[in-house]
Amino acid sequence: MDKVDIFSPYIIVVAIAIYVALAMLGYNYHIRNLQWASTTTFIYMIFGTIIFIIGATVPKIITYYSPGIKSTLKRENITQKKPSFWYSKLKILLDERILLSIVIIALILQAINLYLLGGIPLLNGYLKFRATTDLWMVSYILFLPALNLLLAKYPSKRYYILFVIGLALFAIDGYRTTALAIIFTVIITTYYIQRIQTRYIILSIILAAVIGVILGYIAVKSIEWQTWVLNPLQLLFYRAGFTMMVLDKIVHMPGFTGGELFHQALTGGHPRVTVGQVVLGYHYNVSTPTVSITSTIFGPAILDFGALGLAVQMFLLGLILRLMHRAQKIANGAYTALYAIILAHTAIWVETGPTDGIVWIFYGLAVISLLIFANNIFHMSSKSAI
Repeated sequence: MDKVDIFSPYIIVVAIAIYVALAMLGYNYHIRNLQWASTTTFIYMIFGTIIFIIGATVPKIITYYSPGIKSTLKRENITQKKPSFWYSKLKILLDERILLSIVIIALILQAINLYLLGGIPLLNGYLKFRATTDLWMVSYILFLPALNLLLAKYPSKRYYILFVIGLALFAIDGYRTTALAIIFTVIITTYYIQRIQTRYIILSIILAAVIGVILGYIAVKSIEWQTWVLNPLQLLFYRAGFTMMVLDKIVHMPGFTGGELFHQALTGGHPRVTVGQVVLGYHYNVSTPTVSITSTIFGPAILDFGALGLAVQMFLLGLILRLMHRAQKIANGAYTALYAIILAHTAIWVETGPTDGIVWIFYGLAVISLLIFANNIFHMSSKSAI
């Protein structure tokens, strides 16, 4: 089993299947009158998943039928050659002291953010609504890449203390997705760098899932304008089923928002709130500050651009994940950290949908790193030819 790469891009397909299974349990037990999604919804989901698989498979097919590319991408052919000058200079940014400083600065910024809020957002719905400030965004953007780069390039047990501190500080915000992203990225980075046995990784994933369920339950119970009588497992099944119900409504109104959700994601808007307003008719008022609605990894693209938008999104996600997966297999270090970050967030997107501008920033960094990787290979290949 240890020969199986459990964190290949295809883990997203497994995550989709698990999420559908959770939703079906909610439907089966009719939790809070959940209704079965229509056949159309499942057709869209299958279509999107197949396109994702195609995107993740295309690079493998091209490499298989191109002996020259296959030879060039062999690890020993790359690591034995001197990289380009400017590529070497970029490594200065990955110095251990610089990365450690960035992590510490990020933790201080998040601590200041919590102090300014004046309470614990995890235990207060109104504070939770205000927790994702610009200060929080900067601290998260700095913390996650720097921490994983530190663990990937300079693996040391003492740096896991920073992981625990960061997890605690960001979990207090009350957003389980943030906590899960931190946990999953570190698990994936550790898996590839430390070569941890698969059974221990699976146990870690189960523990992370339990933490996510507990955080989600505490956060939901702390929302003053909502009343929940479900136990943690029922809430898990209900949320999956409800999200599928939202998707079911979306598939019958493709292209309705005309790109507005994607625009909001990139410009600091609130696309999930917009989903609630457009699809479910929810509206802002003083007593209920916000209703953030998730719609699965498929929902936003369908609501914005229909089936074509979904196809483009899923193909690009599969393609970028596959290319990053291959790059980190060859180069390790920074590529492993970046791959862990985008893979973990994409897995979380299975429920929440790609509506987070921060995650698109991480994808942007991944694309830039791939361009650097390709340029470096081209540079070394040209030198070899000479």
